[in-house]
Amino acid sequence: MMSAAPAFIPAPPFDSLGPFRLYGLMIALGVLASVALARRRWATRGNDPEQISAIALWAVPAGLIGSRIYHVITDYDRLYCGQPRCERSLIPGAFEIWNGGLGIPGGIIAGVAVGIFVGYRMGVDWRDCVDAAIPGLPLAQAIGRLGNYFNQELFGRPTTVPWALKVEPKGGMPLDGYVPGFETYHPTFAYELIWNLGVVGVLLWIDSKRRLGKGKLLGAYVALYFLGRLWIEAMRSDTATEVFGIRVNIWTSIVGITIGVVIVLWKGPLRSHAATAEALAVEPFLSVEAGSVEDGDDPHAADAAAEETEAAAPDAGSIDPDEVEPADPVAGPEEHAEAGDQAGALDDSESPKT
Repeated sequence: MMSAAPAFIPAPPFDSLGPFRLYGLMIALGVLASVALARRRWATRGNDPEQISAIALWAVPAGLIGSRIYHVITDYDRLYCGQPRCERSLIPGAFEIWNGGLGIPGGIIAGVAVGIFVGYRMGVDWRDCVDAAIPGLPLAQAIGRLGNYFNQELFGRPTTVPWALKVEPKGGMPLDGYVPGFETYHPTFAYELIWNLGVVGVLLWIDSKRRLGKGKLLGAYVALYFLGRLWIEAMRSDTATEVFGIRVNIWTSIVGITIGVVIVLWKGPLRSHAATAEALAVEPFLSVEAGSVEDGDDPHAADAAAEETEAAAPDAGSIDPDEVEPADPVAGPEEHAEAGDQAGALDDSESPKT
């Protein structure tokens, strides 16, 4: 076996605590930390933190399901369809969460989409909600990456750098990416852990300085996360589905960076559902019938004319009804005309004559 420099990061001594796998515990711890941070940030904005908990009850399971779906789709042929159980089921292994893993891009899409929808149904401004919750996502991802360490997975190419990770196959089970003859590898999961913690710090700084419009912190997170995933993915040595000879997650990262930049550079603020509804309600009152105002006319002329007409009208309280002689119901046209003239004379004066 080739000699290697002493590993800075030793192989994990165990991968479970009793019946609990440390991989799952790290994911659960990451979720709790993410929700706790989101609750605190939501409360500092003057909102009820229980709203975040209610949204998380839907968004977290959606994120896990989305992660699993993305993993199954992108690794279907390599991990599942090449096995005998393909002959027994149309979706072999899709629900066997202990076999295979999760794909973060799918979790981001499903979790964020469901979170925004639930917030919309609750009547909160989704932009404020996203800004409060988004920094918690890379925090959860950073903690979750510790699970990859205990699973001895997602490491990079062989290396002898001082911070290399020592990998030890146990129980005769092969490790994806392990190269016989090499003991130490790039700890790519640790690179992503550190990168994600940096993303948390950058997002908190951007939000504190109000550098972006409401809701655009989502774009900053997507762009920054996938930027890190792009270069880290290129260092990984485990087998992966490829498209045109390039790992599928590299393509996904390029798309994610593009979408994130578009959100950040979007001209004007992102509109909340409340702002959109208000705009739709006000718009009919702002419209003017075609031809109702001629070119060059003062648009307030109609209002001024209405005010003058109202001012010229007599005050009903200034006329004493006893002073006005009622018209004779049997009088002829001439008598009615004379009574009308008398009433007109009263209208021309400020008070009835005595």
